Amino acid sequence: MNAKNAAGVHWSFRVIGGVALIWNGMGGINFFAQMNADVVASMPDAYREVIHGRPVWATAAFAVAVFGGTLGCVLLLLRKSAARRVFIASLLGVMVTMAHALGMTRSTIDFRPVWTGTSMSLVVAVFLVWYSKYAGRRGWIR
Repeated sequence: MNAKNAAGVHWSFRVIGGVALIWNGMGGINFFAQMNADVVASMPDAYREVIHGRPVWATAAFAVAVFGGTLGCVLLLLRKSAARRVFIASLLGVMVTMAHALGMTRSTIDFRPVWTGTSMSLVVAVFLVWYSKYAGRRGWIR
C-alpha cells in the first residue's frame, strides 16, 4: 500500500488533520475561557488588557478564527472540499484579530507573550489553507 491507507490518502493526512483539530479545539477552549471573568482575572496583565479592550468586531473575528478552524478540520477529516473555504474564513478571522492586537501594542504592557500565540495562529491558519488546497490537488478531499 506504499504510504497510503485503504481510503487512498497518505497516512500524514489524518495525522495533520487530527493535530490541527486539537490545535483549533484548544483555541475554542481559550475563547470560552476568555468569556469567564474569573479566568480572565487570573491571567497576566497583557492578556487581560487585550481581552478587556477587545471590541465586539474583534471578538467576532476571534470566534470565526477558532470555530472556523475547528469546523475546517472536521471537514478536512471528512474529506470535504468545503474545508478550504472554511479555512480561508478562519485565516481572515486570525488576520482581523491580529489587526486589533497590533493596535493594542501602543500600550505600556509587554505584549510579547500575546504576539507569540497570535503569530503561531497565523502560521497554522496559512498552513491549513495551503494544505487543504494540496489535499484537493491530490484527490484526498472532494
